[in-house]
Amino acid sequence: MTDISKVVVLGAGNIGGSLAQRLAEADLAREVVLVDIIEGLPQGKALDIQESAPILGFSTHVTGSTSLDALSGADVVIETAGLARKPGMSRSDLLSKNAAIVKAHAEAVRGYAPHAVVLVVTNPVDVMTHWFRSITEFPPARVFGESGTLDTARFRWFVADALGVASRDVTGFVLGSHGDTMVPVLSLTSVSGVPLTRLLPADRLAAIVERTKGGGGEIVSLLKSGSAYYAPTASQAELIRAIVHDEHRLLSASAHLDGEFGERDVYIGAPVVIGRHGVERVVEVELTPTERQAFSASVAAVRADLDLLSQLPA
Repeated sequence: MTDISKVVVLGAGNIGGSLAQRLAEADLAREVVLVDIIEGLPQGKALDIQESAPILGFSTHVTGSTSLDALSGADVVIETAGLARKPGMSRSDLLSKNAAIVKAHAEAVRGYAPHAVVLVVTNPVDVMTHWFRSITEFPPARVFGESGTLDTARFRWFVADALGVASRDVTGFVLGSHGDTMVPVLSLTSVSGVPLTRLLPADRLAAIVERTKGGGGEIVSLLKSGSAYYAPTASQAELIRAIVHDEHRLLSASAHLDGEFGERDVYIGAPVVIGRHGVERVVEVELTPTERQAFSASVAAVRADLDLLSQLPA
């Protein structure tokens, strides 16, 4: 039995609504609450999800609210609110606007749910996770970001598709920032124990790496309007399941480094063990010199954004 009673999803857009549905259908908490500033949106989506309960058989109670006091007593909070980067919007504009949203929510979580485990989804996720934690002053283990879990899922599918094998038989990690500098770790990827580097030539491996880096952009390009939310919310639900059931899963997530990989005081995608209280530990895997160099470059990109964030008006 889990002691998770209440999960709150901040933001009721495509990500928030889809995630609430996944959490309810999996009965991962007694109560799931959707929160959004648009009156009727969280309530309507919550009611729509709830009305599927007689068909699907879940017992989770789903509600919606426009008030942040709905956070009261939450065991787990998922921050999905924020703006997507639009044409003509600079990186500093995106950072500024999303940082303001995250700051308000972090302050509310600190006040209403001081013991919650927090999963941050808002982009740029590594920076926003660092920002959320700095506002709440929660222990770093209780605030982490959905980053490499999604990127790893995409990577595993591209590998499986290229080889014509079951995707569940592909294991591996994508580390680093959730962006152009992410690092699919080929040296640790295998198919039922067979190293990937023995199964595909270098040129096809390079193509898979590049497609993984552009995985989100590929979907945005196809949709023309909007972005991915099916795979992202599946990844987020996997992380929440690991918390709720105290599974001690080894997954890739944006976590606070304290000396691991030679880095400190930065959130970045890394292999971590996830359990009831969040990140139990960071697993420092062995990387090739090329992979380590790419990982360092990814960390540097996140630090550059943190510097930019620190220079924005308060």
